[in-house]
Amino acid sequence: MPGRPVGEERIKIVVGLGNPGPRYALTRHNAGFMVADELAGRWGVGFREDAGPSLVGEAVVAGERVLVVKPLTFMNASGRAVGLLVAREKIVPQSVLVVYDDLHLPLGSLRIRRRGSAGGHKGMASIIEIMGTAELPRVRVGIGPPVGPAADFVLAPFSAAELVIIKTVVARAATAVEKVLREGLEPAMQEFNAKGIY
Repeated sequence: MPGRPVGEERIKIVVGLGNPGPRYALTRHNAGFMVADELAGRWGVGFREDAGPSLVGEAVVAGERVLVVKPLTFMNASGRAVGLLVAREKIVPQSVLVVYDDLHLPLGSLRIRRRGSAGGHKGMASIIEIMGTAELPRVRVGIGPPVGPAADFVLAPFSAAELVIIKTVVARAATAVEKVLREGLEPAMQEFNAKGIY
């Protein structure tokens, strides 16, 4: 199996974005939390509450320590939690992989990118603002197309039919994260960026 390319920052923190609490558990905006939960389950790690404030799990993947994180700041202030963890771990922003929902991508699709704008996603915007850079690798989980106002759409729960798809996509996203951790961003992008495959 090929290793990570020389010069590429190793991912040390995987952050799944969402809103805490049972009210938001199965809403579209919590796709990132769902992926974080899937990874924690695969890796056999539990979450502990961190002073971030975040829920943090610690695993060893491909021989390297990795934190899987769910910020508890609510979506629009995600950068505060991520910034505190980055400062405490003394890492560069490029060592953080952010996983989040994207209403501009069709349900069932994934996009992995090395960098980019927030694309209107307020959680990602908060992280970019706090980090001072858009050079942040990310896995975007498609939840679109939106129906009605975007704010209402992302905070609404998945329908029963959508849940069937999203559970499969969450599993694919977790596998994509694992490939990034083991082989790097480029191999993961080549494998998982195909449209509409779930």
